[in-house]
Amino acid sequence: MYKFFFTTLLIITTTSSFAQAYYNDDNSHEVKLNIGQFLVTTTVEMGYEYYLNEDTSIGGTIYFDGKSTDYNGNFGIGPNLRAYFGFEPKSGLFAEVFGLYYTGEDDDDSDNLGNRNYDYSTVALGLGGGYKWATRSQKFTIEINGGLGRNINPEDFQDDFMFRVGLSLGFRF
Repeated sequence: MYKFFFTTLLIITTTSSFAQAYYNDDNSHEVKLNIGQFLVTTTVEMGYEYYLNEDTSIGGTIYFDGKSTDYNGNFGIGPNLRAYFGFEPKSGLFAEVFGLYYTGEDDDDSDNLGNRNYDYSTVALGLGGGYKWATRSQKFTIEINGGLGRNINPEDFQDDFMFRVGLSLGFRF
């Protein structure tokens, strides 16, 4: 009887020690809308994030702007990789690495452009960070983020920097 009780206690203790009290893997997908960018510049920016685990995610961003001479052009798309450092799962302070392909139009009125026209497309790599808050149910989020990137292509734009800022509302499913 003593062996049976000890074995049962050992099995219960061992299996329950693998469980975590707070992690819920049900909401691994998140879509978000950058309302801050929309209110300031009328740019429509949407994002998607997939959580690999409670503190790492991959995602993407796409944006459209009606004014092609804005600081980040009129269209952009790119991936990102995030690491979260908060005490809660899938939220808190984060750092990210991102890439961005974007297009636009120069507002330079110079006649000595040579064979180059006013339209451009370029690729940028950058680093960013921010903070994300999630509701107790892990369904809704608010995020503040920012980042700085450097253009890597074409040669005319390699000395230029680009930046990202946002205040986003998200929904997890």
